[in-house]
Amino acid sequence: MSSPPRTAQRGIATRAFTLWKEVATAYLAPALTAGLGGFLSGQPELTRAAFTSIGATSAVVACTVGAWLHRRGRPRRWTASAARPVLALGLAIAAAGIAGLAGWFGSDWLPSHTPVPDAGWLDRLRIDLPLSAGLAAAIVTWRWRGTTSRQQA
Repeated sequence: MSSPPRTAQRGIATRAFTLWKEVATAYLAPALTAGLGGFLSGQPELTRAAFTSIGATSAVVACTVGAWLHRRGRPRRWTASAARPVLALGLAIAAAGIAGLAGWFGSDWLPSHTPVPDAGWLDRLRIDLPLSAGLAAAIVTWRWRGTTSRQQA
């Protein structure tokens, strides 16, 4: 008696790209790790930033990039054909650049043109926003590209 042929490769489970799970992970992973790091090192400003600027930036970028990549379930031709590392790096650089401009705007322009006081948390935006955005974009892109390459195979 022979067993039926296996159609799936051993060890590879195909999973669908689920945007809400990616966004939740993009918020929780950096928020919990940076929050724990801030708590253990005695840096309360890092603990606060973990759940605000770091986690929120990661979630917004993951949602934006993931929705743009997923686009009604059909990938754009160039995103599906680009090499996974190139696509992830390109979108990470773009997201970090945009977030870096937002961080600069928040830390320099806001205190001089609005009633927002020049607080220490504004200086953190220059680092928190681009770093969080770049990592979130790279991870979501990498994971999304992994699901599309398995579906096409």
